[in-house]
Amino acid sequence: MPGGYAGKFLDVDLSKERIREVSFSDKTLQQYFGGRGLAVKILWDRVGEKWGELDPYAPESPLIALTGPMTGIYPGGRICVTGKSPLSMGIVGSTVATEFAHELKCSGFDGVIVTGKAEKPVYLLVTDGGAEIRDASHLWGKVGEETIKILNKEVSSELTKRKPNVGIWREPGSIYIGPAGENMVRNAAVMSKICHAAGYGGYGALMGSKKLKAMVAKGRGRMPEVDVPEVVKLLWGRVHQMLIRNTEMRRYGTGYLGYQVGADSSSEPIRNWQTEWHDEKSYAGPRFEQYWVKKKWSDFNCTTNCMKVSCIKNGKWKGDITDMPDYELQAYCGPNLGLFEPADNIHMCTLIDNLGHSGINGANTMGFAAELYQRGILTKEDIGFELKWGDADAFTRLAWMIAKREGIGDILAEGSYRAARKIAEMKKMKPEELLKYVVHVKGIELGAHGTRSDKDFVHDISYAASVQGGDHTSVAEEGYTDMSAAVFADSGVFCDFNRTTRDIEFAFVKAVTGFPITVESWRKEIGPRIVTLQRALLLMGGPDLKWEPIKDDDNPPRFYEPLPEGPYKGKTTDKKLVEKKLQTYFQTLGWDTRGIPTTETLKKLDLAKVDPAMERLRSE
Repeated sequence: MPGGYAGKFLDVDLSKERIREVSFSDKTLQQYFGGRGLAVKILWDRVGEKWGELDPYAPESPLIALTGPMTGIYPGGRICVTGKSPLSMGIVGSTVATEFAHELKCSGFDGVIVTGKAEKPVYLLVTDGGAEIRDASHLWGKVGEETIKILNKEVSSELTKRKPNVGIWREPGSIYIGPAGENMVRNAAVMSKICHAAGYGGYGALMGSKKLKAMVAKGRGRMPEVDVPEVVKLLWGRVHQMLIRNTEMRRYGTGYLGYQVGADSSSEPIRNWQTEWHDEKSYAGPRFEQYWVKKKWSDFNCTTNCMKVSCIKNGKWKGDITDMPDYELQAYCGPNLGLFEPADNIHMCTLIDNLGHSGINGANTMGFAAELYQRGILTKEDIGFELKWGDADAFTRLAWMIAKREGIGDILAEGSYRAARKIAEMKKMKPEELLKYVVHVKGIELGAHGTRSDKDFVHDISYAASVQGGDHTSVAEEGYTDMSAAVFADSGVFCDFNRTTRDIEFAFVKAVTGFPITVESWRKEIGPRIVTLQRALLLMGGPDLKWEPIKDDDNPPRFYEPLPEGPYKGKTTDKKLVEKKLQTYFQTLGWDTRGIPTTETLKKLDLAKVDPAMERLRSE
């Protein structure tokens, strides 16, 4: 067994209430590594050419949660949650920081594969003795904070009864869903702690479809052995030395960007991306610091330590508690909704997390709805109340309605793209008349970074070419390099904020696993294999939608509108340049001019079994 792997995975069938252990060959682990990469392989092997017919909510549709060989060893461990996305019909490797990943490994398992559907709400408990399916009826309907409190107390008490000689058990690690996931809101997140989320892909809805409220783990074993322990120790120390120097991230986190990204780079979502610039001093970083009750907060084995804890101690939002918030939620649950007061933003972020919405995707949908109200397309009668920019009370009501699928919330719960089509039908309009207000790529709502000013880290084809659509953590670039790095971190599985240098990271990989993986082999072989298989399954799509090559490999229409104000007024994304760069990107990966992987490329990447499905697409 290669180093870094426990060597066993839990295969859970909720319909049959059956749990078994499975493993994968060394060849498969070397070719796909872990996390996002290995999940893509598992999904292809289990579903294969039936992908286009598979409803993500069908019992046989796998929900997968995987660690990687670097999880818990390299700083900043996470878990990758994935499956067939209810939003894109492709695969998104959505990662979240959580002790569940480390507890899972210390229980002797690298991941969990879940199929079937429970008759009633359940949660999965993983310990040194294996796994068991437990009743979660008492947790169903609970918001995040209540779920965590009950699970921590219940599991700790149960383990104390089973092994009293251990003493007082510390709380387990867990991932869970809120009401949004339970009610299968398509862009619902899988949550961890009070404010961590695997937000992209809609996997909270996938858990909800299986009546799976949570996965909980508590292990007392050791982390998996590594191939060369002494080298790992040296590299671990070197990585920590490099990360400890990142004092700015430790001091501020990403929460100061809520002002800076708007004011400096003009790339922040404001009122559903109608503009991307603001100079609202009320939203500057220091205005948030007054709410900090903990200035440094990190997950297990994370030197960067970039999080804060904010709490509102008085006023109408008294008791609301969350992180800084970080930039993505600061932007989407703030200026995107026309909110520029820190307290309103902290409240919205607390609510969004408690309900189990994705702070990016769910808030994108709420901003879309508000713009439709602004333009008179949705009315007070449609919504039940006025939905004006900057009205935190109105957006609070809307977040609850979406989570519960009440009224207009039932339509908005389908995600921005599908909601636009449903509202167009309701209003007897052409879909295109509403889709121009939807900021998405292939059904995935975009991260809070615009391309029009070209002053952010995303650029013209970053979203358009990505196999993960609007996911800002895994954007594409002309030469593939950045996408390759994202696939590496998502498969590793560790936090992207803990990146050091390619040489150190791949020396770490070799010392941990023993695999002769290099930067070059990752860029030319392993990374392209993972992305190519993701692309193939994305193009296969179905059953309710399929993306058209080239036509849907594009930015949202809004990104081609000139910026209306700010220092970069008039700038926009160049559509002709996007089309040109797409061809270069496709060529780099060995795909044809429509972005369909060629026969030669599939054979080279040991993906020949995928070719018949791609041949059908080529002939269309």
